[in-house]
Amino acid sequence: MKICFWGDIGRALTDNTSGGGELQIALLAKALSQCGHEVVILDYQTSEDFVTEDGIKVVKINAKNNGIPIFGTFFNILPQFYRTLLDQEADVYYSRIRDFRHIIVYWAARKLKAKFVLGVASDLDVLNFIMRLKHHYLVNYTGLWGIINGIGIEIVYPFLTRKSDLVLVQHEGQRTILKKKGIKSIIFPNLFSPEKVPSTHNKNSKVFIHVGELQKRKGFIEFFNIVRKAPGHFFKVVGQPSGRSGFLFYEELKSLKNVKLLGRLSHTQTIQEIADSTALISTSPMEGFPNIFIESWACGVPVMSLYVDPGGIIEKNDLGVVAHGKMDMLLNALNTVSSDDEFKSRSQAYVANNHVLNSKRIKEIDGLFKRLLNVPQNTDRN
Repeated sequence: MKICFWGDIGRALTDNTSGGGELQIALLAKALSQCGHEVVILDYQTSEDFVTEDGIKVVKINAKNNGIPIFGTFFNILPQFYRTLLDQEADVYYSRIRDFRHIIVYWAARKLKAKFVLGVASDLDVLNFIMRLKHHYLVNYTGLWGIINGIGIEIVYPFLTRKSDLVLVQHEGQRTILKKKGIKSIIFPNLFSPEKVPSTHNKNSKVFIHVGELQKRKGFIEFFNIVRKAPGHFFKVVGQPSGRSGFLFYEELKSLKNVKLLGRLSHTQTIQEIADSTALISTSPMEGFPNIFIESWACGVPVMSLYVDPGGIIEKNDLGVVAHGKMDMLLNALNTVSSDDEFKSRSQAYVANNHVLNSKRIKEIDGLFKRLLNVPQNTDRN
């Protein structure tokens, strides 16, 4: 079987992922390659074609944008992307992370009578427009391309969720939302490579860590307020600021004595910093199932979340603190949260049973994609 992925995935295959969704695609690609399938990734960021140690072929999307950028995109780059997709002649085409260009992947799959899989990467993918407006569009202006992509997404995503041959969601909450819309989906928990867990850690002092995009949409302002209101606690920050408010509050953090700004780190370095921490702090108001949560639990580190609890996992499994939007509750929890041996045993058992990419999970993934080939193409879903 040949499976085709696309996106900024080449870097994720070399420990330099640009995001959580890209990392998940890379791990899935590795799993399928280990099953003996032919895996190809079309990458618009890589400078050249290459093949990984796992046998995954990364292909550069060759298209020059001559003339006016917007016209070059629609009359040169996107048509070339479509032709490159067709050239792969894959059995399965997989798309994940919100992008209107997934419709081009869908068209290529249908042209070749191949299967199309849509992976849900955020709760935003399944929620209503009002929620996306509140938590994404109004707080995440990204210029003309962002507007075009946003309009395109709103047009194509409802279509793709209904017409995909397989929709994969991250947790029960997403599956329930789609079920109410009459859309079938399968829960496909995020994957985790256990070799990433550091063999040693340094927890000589109590320190809290915040990891991710430092911008308003991801709750960076709320995190700034936590640091400011808790001068008796020490914090580390991994990531770079973006957006006007992100840079503004990043500069403000520099004046506080109880925080250390680490900038952008490699994936391996980030996990080491987490392992050396007392707890991970998340202030983002909207996520899917953050990889960083799984990585924290794998290191025996609890998650302190101001808002997000994917599928109720944190509270059901006692994996940290969920403050339900209450800042005071999170601030008080800074004094009581513990990452002792009992918690470490519980959190690592949860990760091992639900997320670790082991031989059992690889076999399950292999079976899922093999069964997909025997399912009639979805042409009738309403």
